Amino acid sequence: MTQPRRLITLWKPVALLAVAACSALPAFSQVVRCTDPKTGQVTYTDGKCAAGTTGHEVEAKRSAEEIEQDRKAAERAIELKQQRLQAEKAAADLQAQREAEQERVRAARAAATAPQPQDYARSAECARSRRNLELVSSTLSGNTYDQEPRLEAAQRQMDLDCLGPQGYAELERARATQPRIVVAPPRQPVYTPPVPQKPYLTHCGNFHCVDNTGARYPRAGPGRFPGNDGVCRSKGGQAPC
Repeated sequence: MTQPRRLITLWKPVALLAVAACSALPAFSQVVRCTDPKTGQVTYTDGKCAAGTTGHEVEAKRSAEEIEQDRKAAERAIELKQQRLQAEKAAADLQAQREAEQERVRAARAAATAPQPQDYARSAECARSRRNLELVSSTLSGNTYDQEPRLEAAQRQMDLDCLGPQGYAELERARATQPRIVVAPPRQPVYTPPVPQKPYLTHCGNFHCVDNTGARYPRAGPGRFPGNDGVCRSKGGQAPC
């Protein structure tokens, strides 16, 4: 036969604490308080008191039906708690969905009322600058060195009007990183004045001689042909002046 289990031995001043400790025992246990009439010492057991002590049942032994009822009640309580937690979670999820839908509607309204970014490529300024660039390009002559600044200015104006300030700034940064090719203008030929030729007679008539420039000289009198010592020389012969 199993010996009865002895619990904590206490004196009367702390007997109430011992009763509280006994509540931790299993629900089907029988708790008996044993008191020694001579010393007043109190002990607790789940069996029978020792000889010479008086016993008092603190907690009656429970039947199997009562234990089963308690078990079912505990299971029902756990089930109800789980149902309550699930209902609270479902309500929280539904509230989160409603808030998300409201936020989506607010974002859609804000996007619909927000100012749209300007489409510079479709603007009237871009079309006008493009036509101006085409006009400048069509009027270029064979030598475009003097007209290059005008063409570059028209190109940059079209870039600004068609790309907008931000796009134009990015394009300028990209241009700054590229090597610049400078085309040297063609060298103009140096004008060399013709060397004047010494005049010479081409032919003589009865009264005049004519030089290669068409100047006429009399055959007699003043106006002798220079440099020929008074002799008019022609391809056909000599004649005195």
